[in-house]
Amino acid sequence: MQDAAADLLAHERAIVAEEETLLSRVQASLDRARERAERRRTDASAVAADEALRSLRDEAVAASPEDLPALLHEMSVRQRLAERRSPLRLPAPAAPYIAHLRVDEGKGPDDYLLGHVTFFDAGMGIRIVDWRVAPVARIFYRYREGDRFEETFPGRTAEGSVVARRILVFQNGALVRIIGDQILLERERDGRWRASNRAALSLQTGGAETAARSGILGVGIGSAARAKPAEVTALLDPQQYAAISAPPEQPLLVLGSAGSGKTTVALHRLARIAAIEPRRYPLAGARVVVPEEGLARLSRRLLEPLGVAASHVQTAERWVTELARRVFARPIPVFFDAPPLVSSLKRHPALFRAIHDGAGIGAPRPSVRLPRLRQRLAELFTDRNFLSTVVADSTGELPTTAIEETVRHTRLQLAEPVEQQLASISDPERRRAIDGRGIAEDTPDALAGTLDVEDLPILITMLRDAGASLGVPEIALLAIDEAEDFSLFELVVIGELMRDTGSVTLAGDEAQQTASSFAGWPTSVATLGVPAAQTIRLPISYRCPRQVAELARRLLGTLAPRDTVQTAREGAPVGIFRLPTEAQAQLFLAGALRDLVDREPRASVGVIAADADGARRVHAVITDMPEARLVLNGEFAFEPGIDVTDVDNAKGLEFDYVVVPDGTAASYPRTDEARHRLHVAVTRAAHQLWVISGGASSPLLAGEE
Repeated sequence: MQDAAADLLAHERAIVAEEETLLSRVQASLDRARERAERRRTDASAVAADEALRSLRDEAVAASPEDLPALLHEMSVRQRLAERRSPLRLPAPAAPYIAHLRVDEGKGPDDYLLGHVTFFDAGMGIRIVDWRVAPVARIFYRYREGDRFEETFPGRTAEGSVVARRILVFQNGALVRIIGDQILLERERDGRWRASNRAALSLQTGGAETAARSGILGVGIGSAARAKPAEVTALLDPQQYAAISAPPEQPLLVLGSAGSGKTTVALHRLARIAAIEPRRYPLAGARVVVPEEGLARLSRRLLEPLGVAASHVQTAERWVTELARRVFARPIPVFFDAPPLVSSLKRHPALFRAIHDGAGIGAPRPSVRLPRLRQRLAELFTDRNFLSTVVADSTGELPTTAIEETVRHTRLQLAEPVEQQLASISDPERRRAIDGRGIAEDTPDALAGTLDVEDLPILITMLRDAGASLGVPEIALLAIDEAEDFSLFELVVIGELMRDTGSVTLAGDEAQQTASSFAGWPTSVATLGVPAAQTIRLPISYRCPRQVAELARRLLGTLAPRDTVQTAREGAPVGIFRLPTEAQAQLFLAGALRDLVDREPRASVGVIAADADGARRVHAVITDMPEARLVLNGEFAFEPGIDVTDVDNAKGLEFDYVVVPDGTAASYPRTDEARHRLHVAVTRAAHQLWVISGGASSPLLAGEE
């Protein structure tokens, strides 16, 4: 028989032989373990015990009430005994482990196999440990081949060197891929092993400081701005110049793809107008509103050298919370984490239409107050017929499950707060749990008496529709960034606050909408009160290299804009990596990130998960890296290192390198919303992009390699 590894070098053949021999030993050991488990299962005494349990069940059916308690007790005892006889969970034969770690602590090499189930066979020298909990797994994450290590384990300190560190991929029980720190060996369809370029599994160098840093005036304007700070007007392309220099009184809608300079144009236009006409457009009346805290922090830094104070920039949530408390002249307990379905319904254009079509407060009543408005809103959100009309009008964007979810959530908010229920208890310590927290903290009771942050613009809209004056200062100079993420309720309230002679700039990109609240640009600008807004499109992406821009367009499919995005430069190849499990994907990612940080310590890396839970799981793997930061509240440092975050937090930002760690079908199914969200994630990359799938790959990535 022809040697399947004949095409490999001698040391590569040795690695294949070593791993296949180890696999054979593991499979033989597992076969024997399964045989022993089967013998125990069919043991005569076990069969007899099972028969006795079935007999007791039959007796219980016909037992008298007096005999039933004793029978049930006997059944419970026998059931527990039967469960103790159940065979131990064994590693799956098709893929018994995911990685191989060999260490030497000075007494010869020891092999550890990382898997999902712990399994030991001392006689065969096999140690399979659960990668999630086994202390020795830390060595795999933190070190590479040839590294010295020192780790504190329960009861001892381990010191030694890493001899081998390999990720192993199996297919139907056969080894098909070996990924080491220095090698990549793959079994082709013809059964022969071949060595591939290991560099293809490393993020390419040369990307450090490609992404713009806050404080550089030319961020997002043009390729020259990335080399050094420069006067912005010297870097503008014709469309950008036209946007910044548009007459202040002309409402402006700036549209462009990711990295085309929308944010910078909007901010510089605001600063320019305040500088050239300070009396007509004073900074005291300026407001920049953005969806997320990360973009707010970036905007503050960009505006600082332009003479615009950070206090003029707010997230939509903070802006509407402060506004509501001023409008209603009272403290309002606000809940910021409504269930996704509830939040989507409250932000959807269908709800806006339903309330404006007659579901509001009724006839104009200037004296209406918050309790009456809140009562009316609660009536709407517990009216299943009304909610059914909203869901039907959403044309499939809202599922019917949003109805019951909204009713349940609203009823919890209508309950009397626990603090009021316990008001008669004078001792504050008796109103706290034994762990020192409030009685209702982290329970459904914590919702009692609150309003969702999504409710606030709805209530202010209803107040306006009732004919009441909002009684707050007007906005003279406005910039809204990522405007596609604003609900119509938020836009109508902002429009109500705009001075008649105010200046308005909106920046956005319909391809980057990450929720179903976007109603289209004509409706959005009309709701804001500027239907005659001039539209300027920025056709060139200065952030994303060609390779990223082309992938981003393919991800959108039929949702892609009619005009192809122009790119200003080439970049590193996009990496699409598919691994069988999330564990292997995380092992692979951890090694690649450590390698990149060693080679490019000045690089900014965004690891952008689909949601916060995914970000936490990734960060847990690299939490020991001092360069790794978990950012789920927008608190980006805009410094070199690794920011592990999610799509919502990363929107509007950019990084030298971007890794999407969960490009799976579960995270990004074949839906319009998933297309937009994955598009946002990949277009944060200024130099190189990786998409890693641990498990079934997203159907949106079909055909991508």
